[in-house]
Amino acid sequence: MPAIGVLTLEIHINESRSLKDKRHWVRGLKDRLRASHNVAVAEIEDQEMLNHAVVSAVTVSPSRESAAKTLESAERLAASFLGPNLVAAEIDWLE
Repeated sequence: MPAIGVLTLEIHINESRSLKDKRHWVRGLKDRLRASHNVAVAEIEDQEMLNHAVVSAVTVSPSRESAAKTLESAERLAASFLGPNLVAAEIDWLE
């Protein structure tokens, strides 16, 4: 049965002084995740806040194990790109 997994990343960008600064970080993350993991990515909350963002990446896979590997790898990439700016990460499953 196909699996749909959602990786949600909470980001706090201390050095952001404008929405343009924030979008630079968010766009960089989204581009990296799309290019390396073939996931759909969107900023889902706090679009107008200067220092905070919530970004989700979604994958559909033939198996939950395969989807989990993809999302765990995406989380590691996000952690390496964002460093201490990554506040939280969570993987959820849609049935």
